[in-house]
Amino acid sequence: MNAPESLHLVVVQSRPDGRNVPIEAVGIKGIRYPVCLRSGERVVPSIATLAMTVELAPAAKGTHMSRFVELLDAQTRALDPLGFEQMAVEMLSKLSARTGSIEMRFPYFVRKAAPVSGVQSQLDYEVCWRSAVSAQGERSFGMEVRVPVTSLCPCSKEISEYGAHNQRSCIRIDAELLASVSIEELIGVAEASASCELYGLLKRPDEKYVTERAYDNPKFVEDLVRDVAVSLNEDRRIGAYVVEAENFESIHNHSAFARVTRSMA
Repeated sequence: MNAPESLHLVVVQSRPDGRNVPIEAVGIKGIRYPVCLRSGERVVPSIATLAMTVELAPAAKGTHMSRFVELLDAQTRALDPLGFEQMAVEMLSKLSARTGSIEMRFPYFVRKAAPVSGVQSQLDYEVCWRSAVSAQGERSFGMEVRVPVTSLCPCSKEISEYGAHNQRSCIRIDAELLASVSIEELIGVAEASASCELYGLLKRPDEKYVTERAYDNPKFVEDLVRDVAVSLNEDRRIGAYVVEAENFESIHNHSAFARVTRSMA
């Protein structure tokens, strides 16, 4: 059966609404889409999970949900932070909205060389980009990274005749960026603040190195967030931030946790 050349269908979303209640955010959430990301000189393919929302005026009945997906599918170039911000601006135009935001979460792989043998492997990190556009046209861009690291307890090392308990930890940095900062740079801040960074593949000389490196560089969970905060405070490209660390304790059935927050006027 052939479809008619033209159908005159009612656009229900365009009908007026008489309840006079504005909606702060309406759109789509939990959509997964293939993307190409540009960070510095690298172009990396990934699968992103997105939330895309706009403001809805009190007199409007609904937004046009399909237009969010159309906008996403129209992205043919690798996305960098500037292009991601521009996509948020285009979204407002496409949806006839004054304000809106896009959040995009994705796994990001970095090829790392083991510290002694130099053998290479991929290590994955969780990354989130956020962009918002205000009614005045002001744009903001934020980046979040979740970085797995090793931490070794200073107290355990101090009081024990031999050995010290250590564990895998996760450092989360969620920062408003005032200028360009690559994903790798933010990951590097977290890894430099840990007892030792993680690697996807280690040979025996590498395992010896990372064990001794952590032992020589003990860190409480408090040390992790403070060291990250000191680095961020020295970087003028960083605005407001939240830094969190969670140690998945090896001698307890609970985690140790710490947070440092900086807000900007």
